[in-house]
Amino acid sequence: MLQSPFAYYRGTAAVMAHDLSADRVTGQQVVCCGDAHISNFGLYASPERRLLFDLNDFDEASNAPWEWDVKRFAASIVVGGRDNGFTDAKCREISELAVGMYRTTLRVLLFEMTALDRYYYQIDTDSLENETRNHARLIRKTVGKARRRTSDQLLEKVTATTDEGELRIRDLPPVTRHVDYVSADKLVGAFELYRNTLRADTALLLSQYRLVDYVLRVVGVGSVGTRCYVVMFVGPAGEPLFLQAKEAPPSVLETYGGQRCHFERLPPVRHGHQGYRVVAGQRILQAHSDRFLGWVGSWRDERDGFPPTDFYFRQFRDMKGSLETRGLSASAYEAYVSLCARLLARAHSQSPGAATIAGYLGRSQRFDLAVARWSVGYADQTERDFAALEGAVRSGRLPAERDV
Repeated sequence: MLQSPFAYYRGTAAVMAHDLSADRVTGQQVVCCGDAHISNFGLYASPERRLLFDLNDFDEASNAPWEWDVKRFAASIVVGGRDNGFTDAKCREISELAVGMYRTTLRVLLFEMTALDRYYYQIDTDSLENETRNHARLIRKTVGKARRRTSDQLLEKVTATTDEGELRIRDLPPVTRHVDYVSADKLVGAFELYRNTLRADTALLLSQYRLVDYVLRVVGVGSVGTRCYVVMFVGPAGEPLFLQAKEAPPSVLETYGGQRCHFERLPPVRHGHQGYRVVAGQRILQAHSDRFLGWVGSWRDERDGFPPTDFYFRQFRDMKGSLETRGLSASAYEAYVSLCARLLARAHSQSPGAATIAGYLGRSQRFDLAVARWSVGYADQTERDFAALEGAVRSGRLPAERDV
């Protein structure tokens, strides 16, 4: 978070949820991403092995005012644009255009398409290249890198073979390391509970795999401090499969924004289950989701004093990739965030009652202008907060370890 104001912004969804909780809203809620900044969109493989571009972080997903996602997204455009050296005028212009793209896309989705059309709406890599043809070289490079990120590649990169011929994940401190407070038996038990949350075909597939190793892994910016395990399995032909088991604490939209998770028309028995919340949020907000996405509730590791915790599972690094926004030209940056805006609109359009939002926004640009202006002000506040963090670390009041 000390790398730049943008890195700080990415790690402070809780701060923004608290700030937004005092803002005026229309009262219409949707299933929100909760952390819809521009770096939380990316590439991933569909179950049919096609590369799609969509939202890709759902740790904070919950019900909340739709404006909160839009404001977090729009402010990230300004903060990220400043990180690229753009002028404030250009940052505001791009933010305004992106909010306008959200507004017009939402209108098309809700007033010109059926619910089924909206549900199947997606952007794959062919569409991505067509719509960003002026930046085709950059897109092809990102897509090529994502296609190479498979379990086989990961096997070569992070594993070693013991003298007994067993595969093991290598310790790569401080990012990955073996821990002794989770036993293999405990993890196998959690894995069986997780399999119960999957579709029958995926659960049957996983029954053919055996767990061979696992490590604790430090992840993300906002997720540092939560527990995340990378678990390696081997199939009947010796083929590797890597899953990630990630801790699911309550959403910041609930703990700092005062919202209550109650996904409409979904079984109420699941309410309050944080692993389920993340999985349900991802399935609602993404056009297609990982077949290995599932959850475990109230799982306890073997450290004294640690309460039971919810986790969710997903496939690890399966053809996942993201576009590095730092260093983009203004035109490439504008094309990228406009694409993200369309996908945010698609995500919000899945919630019942979203037509109310499209009707409220109408055809006027007043909302676009207002949010862009607000985003510049919030970017200023982010930079002041970042400076305060730097000062606290510099004075020793807040301990921090740099260059990790």
